[in-house]
Amino acid sequence: MAARGSSSSSSSSPRPYQFIVFGASGFTGRFVVQEVARSSAEAPGGTLRWAVAGRSRDKLQDVLQDTAEQLGKPELQSEVEIIVADVSEPDSLAAMCKLGHVILNCVGPYRFYGEPVVKACVENGAHCVDISGEPQFLESMQLNYDAQAASGGVYIVGSCGFDSIPADLGVIYTRDQFKGTLTAVESFLTASSGPEGACIHDGTWQSAVYGMADGDKLKSLRKKFNHKLLPVVGAKVKRRSALFYSNEIQQYTVPFMGSDPSVVKRTQRFLFEEHQQTPVQYGAYAGVGGMSSVIKLLFAGFLFFILVKFSFGRKLLIKFPEFFSFGYFSKAGPTQKQMEGSSFRFAFFGEGYTEGQDPSQGKPDAKIRTLVQGPEPGYVATPIAMVQAALTILTEPEALPKKGGVYTPGAAFAKTSIIKRLDEHGIRFSVL
Repeated sequence: MAARGSSSSSSSSPRPYQFIVFGASGFTGRFVVQEVARSSAEAPGGTLRWAVAGRSRDKLQDVLQDTAEQLGKPELQSEVEIIVADVSEPDSLAAMCKLGHVILNCVGPYRFYGEPVVKACVENGAHCVDISGEPQFLESMQLNYDAQAASGGVYIVGSCGFDSIPADLGVIYTRDQFKGTLTAVESFLTASSGPEGACIHDGTWQSAVYGMADGDKLKSLRKKFNHKLLPVVGAKVKRRSALFYSNEIQQYTVPFMGSDPSVVKRTQRFLFEEHQQTPVQYGAYAGVGGMSSVIKLLFAGFLFFILVKFSFGRKLLIKFPEFFSFGYFSKAGPTQKQMEGSSFRFAFFGEGYTEGQDPSQGKPDAKIRTLVQGPEPGYVATPIAMVQAALTILTEPEALPKKGGVYTPGAAFAKTSIIKRLDEHGIRFSVL
């Protein structure tokens, strides 16, 4: 696929691989490899040319062997190439990026390891998707590389996993289903687990620890954009308290701490500035369950906020994730049974003005409720979302924004068929 308007476009020198999974031997990377193998027939021509990349050839060979055995595809070991590349060796990243159309970057925490990959992709004409849920990384990449990516016709699309495809595309889906002008959406995330409970690998925990510690840096980063305030159309959405009982989902609820609010706001800014679409106000919340869960959360949250402020506290949090998260985060990650028993559900409550009504006059006169639901978020839904994002870049270049750049999923994919693709792979969008 040629990058549109690209001087370093992949059409000028054919690239052997359509996808390269970088960090393929990491915890999440292994699941992404499986998902690429499962979805390879969806590539143009019905066969995907792809490779895996990382620091250790032996570990990458093990991943391909495990994937071949699990999926009953012995041909993977001979058909999928191995590329040795390391974030600490820029030449190896440049060589990797010259070989692929789309780099699927699974190497985190991205605040430490993400930028060299973005830089190599931009300089060598490869598109890139990642699964970062770290606003500081995502926004600094936009600040530092957007202009260069645009001039090279390269698309860098961050947060293409559970953070933040369900939320970002959920808001766009809600807007598209609303008959009139949608002005505000609140989302409520609930997660379900089977008899063995749920668990998340501690890579996500590390990102949260460092992200919380660097909160002030994110504020100063945002000032550098010099953004004008987005206009508030319709009734202003009131911010909810730090802990409240939600009638919408019938459980105690807290503001969602991940990257979703940041990503959705960036998307709404892009759609307003580039396409003059009415910006949608957005509030993100997560259900925590009943009173016993609230007590655990308050205790864990208190410890977390105290310890994260100090270097020794951060070391403790990172060394003992299971202890400080009541077993929810672990260095081993979830078992297969835990993943099979887990799922997520995003309920979106939108309001706005019916066709012919003036949003500057009076209260909203229409509501809509939509749902995005799917399998276990971290290692089933995230690989699905990432691979479908990469396939969308590969197969629908004409539906992407007119020029390259550093984009959110909503900004990059608003005019593509990605929601249909996700729906067909078990991440379902519906109107209630």
